[in-house]
Amino acid sequence: MTHPAFNSDSVAVITGGASGIGLAAATKFARMGMRIVVVDRDAEKLAEAAEKISAAGATEVMTSEADVSDRAQLAALEQQVTDRFGGTDILMNNAGVGGKSSTIEDAAPWEKMLGINLWGPIHGTQVFAPNMIARGRPGAIINTGSKQGITTPPGNPAYNVSKAALKAFTEALSHELRTGPGHRITAHLLVPGFVYTGMISAPEKPASAWTAEQTIDFFVDSVNRGDFYILCPDNDVSRDIDEKRVAWSVGDVIENRPALSRWHPDYKKAFEAFMAQTN
Repeated sequence: MTHPAFNSDSVAVITGGASGIGLAAATKFARMGMRIVVVDRDAEKLAEAAEKISAAGATEVMTSEADVSDRAQLAALEQQVTDRFGGTDILMNNAGVGGKSSTIEDAAPWEKMLGINLWGPIHGTQVFAPNMIARGRPGAIINTGSKQGITTPPGNPAYNVSKAALKAFTEALSHELRTGPGHRITAHLLVPGFVYTGMISAPEKPASAWTAEQTIDFFVDSVNRGDFYILCPDNDVSRDIDEKRVAWSVGDVIENRPALSRWHPDYKKAFEAFMAQTN
């Protein structure tokens, strides 16, 4: 089975598309013969990405320096894409940033991460989806989430909140699309594992990390199966481990354990025993 939007007649818009997972997706879609729109804020990287995407087989490549946290810039981009290509079939809201944050300190990291990681996909969806639906063609909206938005580990609450909220938004989007007039558009939440991209600041790929290309290959296979939650493994963490970590996190609510009990000293042994269980 292949998703009907994964064909040479489609137009794909990818934010954060000049490097990492976004560039891998753009290149993969280019090999399918799609027309590609790459959005990023780094002009030099955009130019380099356009060359790679063209070499991969894209019939046409358009670049844009739009800031996804600025709704007006995305609205202008959507009009440009419509004027040039007739509309959008695949929207990948992938742009994201990390950083350090605290629940009780500086608000600036919160504003930045929420602006790009959460409001970027909300703006992108609300700007592009109406015309994607009106276009009457099969399509897909892909939002790049994070495992940190599901298990919310300590250390960077602003990032966790942005990705947890994006998960909730994408779930609601999927429901609206499948029950409303846009039933030919599907929504998907991409949840990468440990991926070697510029965000991890490592000079060489760690052995435990997947490449961006592996992540996108897994993603495409998952979308073709009709998956909504695309929970990616890597070279260190298996699907089974991910499932147990998610189950434990949900168990905090069901069992009324302390928040983030996985990292609570009183629950260390219980968590280890839970992870050691076999099905």
